[in-house]
Amino acid sequence: MNDAPGDSRSARDPYPAYAAMRSECPVQAVASGASGRVSYLVTGYAEARQALGDERLSKDTAAFFAGRDTKRRLHPAVAHTMLASDPPRHTRLRKLVTGAFTSGAVAGIRPFITRLTDELLDRWPVGGTVDLVAGLAVPLPVMVICELLGVPEADRPKVRHWSAELFAAGRPDRGDAASHAVAAYMTGLIASKRLRPGDSLLDRLIAARDGEDRLDEEELVSLAVLLLVAGHETTTHFLGNAALALLRHPAATERLRADPDTLPHALDELLRFDAPVSTSTFRFTTETLTLGETEIPAGVPVLVALGAANRDPERFPAPDRLDLDREATGHLSFGHGIHRCVGAPLAKAEAEIALRAVLVRFPDIRLAVSADRLAWRQTRLVRGLDALPVLL
Repeated sequence: MNDAPGDSRSARDPYPAYAAMRSECPVQAVASGASGRVSYLVTGYAEARQALGDERLSKDTAAFFAGRDTKRRLHPAVAHTMLASDPPRHTRLRKLVTGAFTSGAVAGIRPFITRLTDELLDRWPVGGTVDLVAGLAVPLPVMVICELLGVPEADRPKVRHWSAELFAAGRPDRGDAASHAVAAYMTGLIASKRLRPGDSLLDRLIAARDGEDRLDEEELVSLAVLLLVAGHETTTHFLGNAALALLRHPAATERLRADPDTLPHALDELLRFDAPVSTSTFRFTTETLTLGETEIPAGVPVLVALGAANRDPERFPAPDRLDLDREATGHLSFGHGIHRCVGAPLAKAEAEIALRAVLVRFPDIRLAVSADRLAWRQTRLVRGLDALPVLL
C-alpha cells in the first residue's frame, strides 16, 4: 500500500509520483494521513470522471463521520455546506444559487474585475520586483467575491485572513477557529442585510425562492460561507499556477501577448496543466463498487486526484507539455457531474482579465527566482504557491 502524494517532498512537483501510481494502477488503496486510515486514490482520467459522476459515491460528510471522533471542531456552516451534501438537498440548494454565476451574470461584473485589476497593477513598481500572488492573485478574487456578496470594504481583510486559516495545512485548530469566526461574521452580515436590504448576491439569496421553497437560516449562512471561501481561494491558485506556467514557457507567453484574444481558449490548457485543486473534496462509497478494474468496499473514502487525471496520457497525449493548441476542455479541474464548480465562469473571467492585463502591461515580466526555489502550500486539497516573485 502506498502513501498518498501530498507531503513536502512532492508539493513542488507531484506529477512524477502520480504518474508512477497511475502506471501501477489508476485506482489503488493508500494510507491516508497520520491515522493510516485506508482510502482509495484515483489517478486515471477515465476512472476519475466515472467517480465524480457516480451517485454511489456520497459527499454527505455528516453521515460518514456520524459517531466517529474526528477531533475536528468545524462550525456546521463550514462542515456541512452544499459541497458536502447529496441530492435532493444538493439539487435544491444549487438551483437557488446557480443563476448568480451564469455567463450572462458574470458578464455584468467584468467591468468591475477590469477596474480592480488595473488598480492593483497600478501599484506594481515598473522595473522593480513584486510578488504576483500577494499583489494580484490573492486580493483580486477575494475583493470580487466580497463585492458580489456585499461584504463591506473594511471587513475584507478579516475575511481574507479567515479563509487562509481555513486552509492552514497541519493546523486543524486554526482552521476550526476560523470556521467559527467566519460563520459568526456571515450570520451578522445576513442579519444586517435583512434590516437594510441591498442588491448584492447575499441579498438575493436571502430573498431567493423556488416556488414555496426558500433557504432557512442555517442554509443561508452555510451557502454564504461556501461562496465566500470557495469563491476566491481556488481562483487565487488558478491565477498563480497559470502565471507560473506561462513564465516558465516564454514561447507560449509571447504568443498570448501577440494575440491576447486567444487567452480564453488557453485557459483550459492552463487549468489542465496545473490544477488549482489537486484532490477533489471528500467522497465515500455507499456500497461496494468497481472503478476501472479495482473493487472498492463500502464505507471507505475515495480521493479523486484531479491534477493526476489531467496528466493522464491516455486522455491527453504528452501531458507534461504545455500546449496552447490542445483541446483541453475535457479537463477535470472544475470537477464533473452535479458537483462541477458553479463558479467556473467567474473564475475564468477573472483569470482572463488579470492575465491579459499582466501580459500587455509588463512585456518584460520574468521570474525573479529560479522555479525550484518557489514555496508551495502544503495541503492535499489545493495546489498553489505561497509567493511568486517576478521582475517587471
